[in-house]
Amino acid sequence: MCEETGTMRLFIDSVDQKDWEEFLPTGIFYGITTNPKLLANAGYEFMVQALAKLAEQAFGLGANEIHLQVWGREREKMLQIGRELGRIDPRVMIKVPITRQGLLCARDLISEGFPVTLTALHSADQVLPAIALGATYAAPYLGRMNDGGLSGIEEVTVMGQIIEKMGSPMRLLVASIRQISDLAVLAQSGLDTFTLLPGMIEDLLRNDLTTAAAEDFEAAAAAFGKNP
Repeated sequence: MCEETGTMRLFIDSVDQKDWEEFLPTGIFYGITTNPKLLANAGYEFMVQALAKLAEQAFGLGANEIHLQVWGREREKMLQIGRELGRIDPRVMIKVPITRQGLLCARDLISEGFPVTLTALHSADQVLPAIALGATYAAPYLGRMNDGGLSGIEEVTVMGQIIEKMGSPMRLLVASIRQISDLAVLAQSGLDTFTLLPGMIEDLLRNDLTTAAAEDFEAAAAAFGKNP
């Protein structure tokens, strides 16, 4: 398992092991996030045993955490699945949507000692119940806020300010990031935990000016016979 060297945590938002194999070795990613939509699109069965295998693969590749989401419309079903997910491994964060039923489920899971990520926050006020319950993470959906006519950057920034003012240890795990420039803007305001789709990771790791500069360096070295 990788050692954390700073406060920032970046996650890979993917259930594709090829993405994990490509990006985890860079050393900049703390773990993996998943959701039911990603799992369904990849053809995974909604069975805890299948997710346990997924978690095992993630930890084997060096992930410190994997976030796995409950399913079911009622508290009892979500709670059953949440408990089973939590028993897979202490490094499994149990994602629960911040609905009324989800909050009831999260309350019980947290009281039983399981780490919970409250997910699908879409307004700044929703961070308050997440803090009150003692969630480990709260995950706002930046892009979806923008789709709904809100200023995602503003809402997420206010969430971060509330957490800081209240002295809560909860991390704001910003999801649904659709342009890499938003990452820098949010980091400038003090936010330090983000999950990125593979396309966004490619944007983060690629800069045409940096590539051109590196090519210039190699060309200069080759001209003087320094290139092995």
